[in-house]
Amino acid sequence: MTTATGLRPMTAGELTKIVLNKKELFILDVRNQSDFDDWKVEGESVEIINIPYFDLLDGVDPVLDQIPSDKPLLVVCAKEGSSKFVAEQLVGAGRTNVSYLEGGMKSWSEHLEPVKIGDLKDGGSLYQFVRIGKGCLSYMVISSGEAAVIDTLRMTDVFERFAEEQGAAIKHTLDTHLHADHISGGRKLAEQTGATYWLPPKDATEVTFQYEKLEEGREISVGNIKIKIQPIYSPGHTIGSTSFIVDDQYLLTGDILFIESIGRPDLAGKAEDWVGDLRNTLYNRYKGLAQDLIVLPAHFGKVTELGDGGRVMARLSDLYRDNPGLNIKDEETFRRTVTVNLPPQPNAYQEIRQTNMGKITPNEDEQREMEIGPNRCAVHDK
Repeated sequence: MTTATGLRPMTAGELTKIVLNKKELFILDVRNQSDFDDWKVEGESVEIINIPYFDLLDGVDPVLDQIPSDKPLLVVCAKEGSSKFVAEQLVGAGRTNVSYLEGGMKSWSEHLEPVKIGDLKDGGSLYQFVRIGKGCLSYMVISSGEAAVIDTLRMTDVFERFAEEQGAAIKHTLDTHLHADHISGGRKLAEQTGATYWLPPKDATEVTFQYEKLEEGREISVGNIKIKIQPIYSPGHTIGSTSFIVDDQYLLTGDILFIESIGRPDLAGKAEDWVGDLRNTLYNRYKGLAQDLIVLPAHFGKVTELGDGGRVMARLSDLYRDNPGLNIKDEETFRRTVTVNLPPQPNAYQEIRQTNMGKITPNEDEQREMEIGPNRCAVHDK
């Protein structure tokens, strides 16, 4: 709703569409510099500067020359209040086409945008849910009135609503591994819908709840489609990491293989133990798969990985040609690459792992705070 001064809120969904459609936008981020440096809104046609809120309390006149007058302007802060205040000052200074981010970066972190990946051979569809503010990706397979959700995020209401809109009942929720960068919604969604929750047993040795074992060779039926659990399980990011082939077309790789990087083996403190598994999965096991499979990862690290309509996907053969993590011939060089000089670890990753094991039960505000920031699951996301 536009105010009498011409100021209007912009929702995270509206901002997402601007980024995905590569529309021009100028952003003034008024958070502290350290928060800005850690995590910000990014987009191919997005220009952004950081001027902390406390530098603007006496007015915006000194910074007007840094803000173009011929582009749509969005002011961003952590929760909303500071950005609305600054945006009002900018309107008062004569700027037009000014918005503030409704709900701040917290809302940006939680927005999920469903995009259709494609139709399945015997009927049904595969959708990718892009959590653009954090780089997380979930999936929903729909066929004949049934659905399965893979790597569910904690905003479970989004998946319930979408399945209902598609006329589908959620029958299965699956996690490719025990996540360390975000809180899984798989178990919660299963409880809410009566679905079966699946988790790799090698990642579940410390969990406190019941689950169905996600093991090699099992097939999970979704309507007319079978989600085939990869017959060669794919450890390396975690010891239980499991890949899914959907409809003989799509390879869901979890956090093992991304579009521009590969998974890191250190988030459970087992980097030296798991580096050999990671190399074997990437350089041997995936090599034995059909190379025309479309890779669909559980994360993206850079906006350059967003393709048409926001889809994050690539052919396996193209990744073996272009992905730097798949082209390290020397084993010792590979070992150093995935264990030394890695990006910072995800925010509160130990607490997130404990939550996903069921050992601690943070409330909604605590969960939101734990997840703030980028996912940092990839080796090359410096």
